[in-house]
Amino acid sequence: MPARKSSTPNRSFKVADQIQRDLTELIARELKDPRVGMVTVQSVEVTPDYAHAKVFFSVLVGDPKECEVALNQAAGFLRNGLFKRLHIHTVPTLHFLFDRTTERAADMNALIAKAVSSRAKDSE
Repeated sequence: MPARKSSTPNRSFKVADQIQRDLTELIARELKDPRVGMVTVQSVEVTPDYAHAKVFFSVLVGDPKECEVALNQAAGFLRNGLFKRLHIHTVPTLHFLFDRTTERAADMNALIAKAVSSRAKDSE
C-alpha cells in the first residue's frame, strides 16, 4: 500500500495565504498608526507548528524602518483581529519584516537601463 502524502505543507500554505489576505485588510481598515503608510503584504511564512509567522511587507509611502517598528508594535492587535477571522486552533505570533525585493528590482532595472543606454552610445 503506497504511503499517503501529508496534507500539512498544503494546509500550511493555505493558512499563510489566508493570513496574508486578512492582514492586508486589517492593516488597511483597522490600523490607525500614522507611521504605517501604504503597506503591501508581500508574503507570509508560517512555522510548521503555527506558533510564528514572518510577514514580509513593502511600503509605497512612508519610512520602511518606522513602519516595521509600528507593525511589530501592533502585532498583538493584528493577531487578535486574526483570531476573530481565522478558524484555526493556533493563530501565530506575527513578526513583520521589511521586504526589499521590490526596491532591489527597481535598482536592477535602473542599472540595466543605464548599461543599455551606455552601450547604445558606444555603438554610435
